[in-house]
Amino acid sequence: MSAVEEKLAELGLRLPEVVPPLAAYQPAVQSGVYIYTAGQLPMVEGKLPVTGKVGAEVTPEEAKELARTCALNALAAVKSVAGDLDRIARVVKVVGFVASATDFTGQPAVLNGASELLGEVLGDKGVHARSAVGVAVLPLDAPVEVEIQVELTGA
Repeated sequence: MSAVEEKLAELGLRLPEVVPPLAAYQPAVQSGVYIYTAGQLPMVEGKLPVTGKVGAEVTPEEAKELARTCALNALAAVKSVAGDLDRIARVVKVVGFVASATDFTGQPAVLNGASELLGEVLGDKGVHARSAVGVAVLPLDAPVEVEIQVELTGA
């Protein structure tokens, strides 16, 4: 077990199976020393635990937890390409999308769920740049979607 996966276990978490693509794309691709993930929904065992807009059907607190799940799914996608999460030199960028009620402006707090998880699991390697974007709707009526870019050690 990698050191990253041991840290996940210490936190009471496990790396899920890679979420299969919903359309014509790959969950993650490598270019040079970078891995880019596709947008990851908060799927748990093939299902969305909650659907709807944040600030309406979904509370910001629920959405923050869903963003954590998205980050776990993104790490699984990274591992599927890198082979070992210990190869992560750093998380470079996180982009998060929040399906938002028209008056909801707390997207950054929702995306903290993903950012905080990456920091807990990867320490300083998990510190990253980030965008938090409010959108009208996401695939399958998901409340949150997260993609990450990581740099690997070596090539």
